[in-house]
Amino acid sequence: MFEWSDEDLMVRDALRAFVDKEIRPHIDELETGVLPPYDITRKLLSTFGVDAMAAEALEKELEAEAAGTKSSGGGGGGNMSSSMFMILNIELAGVCLGLVGSMGVSMGLTASTIRGKGTLAQKKRWLPELVTMEKVGAWAITEPDSGSDALGGMKTTVRRDGDEYVLNGQKTFITNGPYADTIVVFAKLDDGSDTPIRDRKVLSFVLDKGMPGLTQGKPFKKMGMMSSPTGELFFDNVRLGADRLLGETEDTGTDTRGGEGAKAGFTAERVGIAALSLGIINEAQRLSIDYARNRTLWGQEIGQFQLIQLKLAEMEVARINVQNMLFNAIERTKAGKPPSLAEASAMKLYSSRAATEVAMEAVQLFGGNGYMAEYRVEQLARDAKSLMIYAGSNEIQVTHVAKGLLRG
Repeated sequence: MFEWSDEDLMVRDALRAFVDKEIRPHIDELETGVLPPYDITRKLLSTFGVDAMAAEALEKELEAEAAGTKSSGGGGGGNMSSSMFMILNIELAGVCLGLVGSMGVSMGLTASTIRGKGTLAQKKRWLPELVTMEKVGAWAITEPDSGSDALGGMKTTVRRDGDEYVLNGQKTFITNGPYADTIVVFAKLDDGSDTPIRDRKVLSFVLDKGMPGLTQGKPFKKMGMMSSPTGELFFDNVRLGADRLLGETEDTGTDTRGGEGAKAGFTAERVGIAALSLGIINEAQRLSIDYARNRTLWGQEIGQFQLIQLKLAEMEVARINVQNMLFNAIERTKAGKPPSLAEASAMKLYSSRAATEVAMEAVQLFGGNGYMAEYRVEQLARDAKSLMIYAGSNEIQVTHVAKGLLRG
């Protein structure tokens, strides 16, 4: 794949029309956190039939599983081989990054974890409303003292109590946390043994909004991505039936810390960061080209100055590089050879850094106007910076890339 197909471009143009009509007029409300993103997201999914397609695909998948056969369908939340899913991320990211981040965690990470680890009964119980965004999902793994050491440093625990479990602890930086209806929570098993907490099993449970002992904190004030509500979750003796334990078994095989399940989520998430980065690069470049053509200084368009041309040219280099990374990931995934975690980390490292540099250069190109919210490039710069931290800080990506290289 070296360019978007005609069908891809039709989808892109339709998305742009929707964005101009339904999202841009509400940017200020979304970016101040006044307007949660969920109703706009549901309207987007309904307009393009994504909700209906996701529901139909899930129904076939569950029927096939019940019959003991493998479904050829698979989606619902989007995946690395879907160019439509990538285009959706790209087009939304350049206008309202938080909106796509919120949707991705709900329909992607949350739903895919239940889809991958849950029993058939659990999938039927929670997935139908998640894949259509009728209910909002959250994926709770990060804690105040763990950060990038999400699994090893985890302190949230569950202990057995008869036929139930009791959950205690705290999670932070949880996308959709303040409003989530369905929450996947990772916790260490406290089995009363002398096993150091770092080495204990990690189990995952599904919680529902309003359960006794569950508190969902208010949205944080953030530097960027204000349209994606982020907050804390508190668990105070939350009682959980065994039917809420994903897979309904404590047997995690050799993957005692839940690393393999989390790794798959991290890989998809980091490839997704490249798509979001491309969206920001595209929009920053578009705005910069328009400004360079129309802004005059000393009697001529500033686009005639070599230093401005250099900025535009470097934006184009970044755009081509990140887009080619995505094309490669799409084709490899279709061929059954998706990027490894190390490769996805390399994509995330490069693309997020490129998006931040492009957005900051756009602010510089606009001069004083670039520092004003009216011109939108300052929003792109703030949003782009979040991509260097989101889905694992770029410093951690370096570690994953290097380990992959050293393993050979």
